[in-house]
Amino acid sequence: MTSMQSSSSSNTTFLRPATFFIRGLSTIPHAKYYYVFLCVVYVVTVLGNSFIMCTIYLARRLHTAKYICVFHLALSDLCGSSALIPKLIDMFLFEHQHISYESCLANMFFVFHFMNLQSLTLLALAYDRLIAICFPLNYHAIVTKTAMSLIIVVMWFLSVLSFAVMVGLVNRLSFCRSTEVNSYFCDHGPIISLSCNSNSINYLVAYIFFGLLICLPVLLITISYLFIAAALLKIAHGGERMKAMKTCTSHLMLVAVFYLPIFSVNVQSITAYIHPISRIINNSLTQTIPPMLNPIIYTLKTEEVMQSIKELYKRRKVITTTERNMKQRS
Repeated sequence: MTSMQSSSSSNTTFLRPATFFIRGLSTIPHAKYYYVFLCVVYVVTVLGNSFIMCTIYLARRLHTAKYICVFHLALSDLCGSSALIPKLIDMFLFEHQHISYESCLANMFFVFHFMNLQSLTLLALAYDRLIAICFPLNYHAIVTKTAMSLIIVVMWFLSVLSFAVMVGLVNRLSFCRSTEVNSYFCDHGPIISLSCNSNSINYLVAYIFFGLLICLPVLLITISYLFIAAALLKIAHGGERMKAMKTCTSHLMLVAVFYLPIFSVNVQSITAYIHPISRIINNSLTQTIPPMLNPIIYTLKTEEVMQSIKELYKRRKVITTTERNMKQRS
């Protein structure tokens, strides 16, 4: 371990490890099968999110404010999984379970940052649905591409600032105990629990950010859907009501897939003892399954996306046929 003298007047000595040892999934029975499962999840995540991003980019009908937000969700899913799963696979294949102190903090920042962007993007999509259903005549004037781009910029600023503070506060801790992290990545909680000086500020900041960046979006999404439900009840024609409800189906499924596992794991950890292996598996599934399912849900449950895919396929088929005919003539 390397030590560093602090600049405080009390001359406190801060001890920082050169590396942390990530236990990962090594304690799980038949871990190799779980690693193979995560490999499959990652491949599907990369292909699915890349496909939805390419579809939005190529289909002119999807160049709208709503699909700027959907594109950003796919990008966040892709980056979040890439910040987490490849390192897990590297630990399994090459036994690179030691990670430098600085790299560990960087890994912590990016995993939480992109996970938080997923949460905030779901909130932005709820805002889009709220305006579309409650204020349909003003929708295109309120939810513009410029406005949605600005919302995304603000989301990035808040997320980067929040997790820069949370990760930066780890530097105030001294690590004079074990450097073995009982998690599958550089998780904030297991790392600050290894400190031998007071970590109360770190826990307080973590709880505040969890409330602001996870719980508050869920509350706002719930409120938005209460207004949406009230607006739908005012629609007299049943067919129009069902059509409006269908536009919310994919978003509601994304919200359920993302938030329900997070809250179930956190509530269970508060109310009952969770075996460390169960906690690791639950948390890893919570962070890896939603990014895989999101593009599948949006592709299958959104009529605009399905129609755009069909049009792109027909266009590609026409181009291929034309090129083949030209080659035959030449």
